[in-house]
Amino acid sequence: MNVLIDNFHTFAQGFLGTVELTVYASVLALVLGFLMASFRVAPVGSLRAFGAVWVTVLRNTPLTLLFFAVLLGLPRFGLVLPFKVFAILALGCYTSAFICEALRSGINTVPKGQGEAARSLGMTFSQTLSVVVLPQAFRSVIPPIGSTLIALAKNSAIAGAFSVNELLGTYKTLSELGYNIVWTFVWIAVGYLIITLTISAIFNYLEQRWGVAR
Repeated sequence: MNVLIDNFHTFAQGFLGTVELTVYASVLALVLGFLMASFRVAPVGSLRAFGAVWVTVLRNTPLTLLFFAVLLGLPRFGLVLPFKVFAILALGCYTSAFICEALRSGINTVPKGQGEAARSLGMTFSQTLSVVVLPQAFRSVIPPIGSTLIALAKNSAIAGAFSVNELLGTYKTLSELGYNIVWTFVWIAVGYLIITLTISAIFNYLEQRWGVAR
């Protein structure tokens, strides 16, 4: 317990840093994921192509490489932002590709007659998608989206290698101070467990409330 009690402030800062990264990156991933899923099923060919390229590139790019591209590449083009913002962009964009595919699989479960009925009532594509299709699709993909955001929380550990304050990075400070590295990692693991179990509980509640009965 001494490792935790003596360094509670350090652990708390890292824990809050990971929570902040997870929350902001999750919001960005959900927004971009919904947008890209809309592009993937749009009647406009250029939008479908853009969505396909977005998903293909990000899903097949190692996250560490994406961090290097964003944190070290964008400043060369004149875009200078805090490293934490760059980390949120990298995490959010990477995860959005997986959110998009989860949503697209959910869209495919919605009967085609739903969309045809909406169009027969004079609704536009965007209205059909936002009002009829996506709400039903989201209900069927709540569990995979929850799992994807849990993975995002764990992937945020990569940000520590780029001078971003997060939970895993606390081991460096404590190791330099001579604390037992095993117990340091035990408390770090407890911190991640708290975050992931919280996300799991939220999505379990959403699934019970709005999920499709199996």
